[in-house]
Amino acid sequence: MDRPFKNISAGEYNQLKDSISLITILIAGADNNIDPKETEWAEKLARIRSYSLPDELKVFYQDVGENFHDRLHELLGEFSTDVLTRTSQIHTRLEELNPVLEKIHPEQGSIIYTSFLSFAKHVARASGGFLRFFSISSEEKALLNLEPITPIYYTPEE
Repeated sequence: MDRPFKNISAGEYNQLKDSISLITILIAGADNNIDPKETEWAEKLARIRSYSLPDELKVFYQDVGENFHDRLHELLGEFSTDVLTRTSQIHTRLEELNPVLEKIHPEQGSIIYTSFLSFAKHVARASGGFLRFFSISSEEKALLNLEPITPIYYTPEE
């Protein structure tokens, strides 16, 4: 666990790591069709983020990427195949992140929250549209704000 996560337990850190898989399942399954292109892109995106993001998140995404494929498919098996039930189940799990995120410094929490939103948008764009890229379905668009997670905004004091 890296410095931004020093105030949370190993179990809470695992919850944060699982959130990337949960976001993938939520967005990819919004239209009731989890397209392998979306899950493949999510895996690639987690790897890309492990070296392309600010230092605060590099280690986090490296940790996510270590077993992302297996954890994603393990979590897929835990949820209902019915889209409405699955969405509700994932919303409940994402709501459980709020107390964890409150323990992280607001600046890092804001960076993590923004990265979650960006990740969701990238997953949504992975399927559909021209050559199956860059289109977001109305079902996906309705979930992109990751409503269960309380927004974290940070403005440095001057």
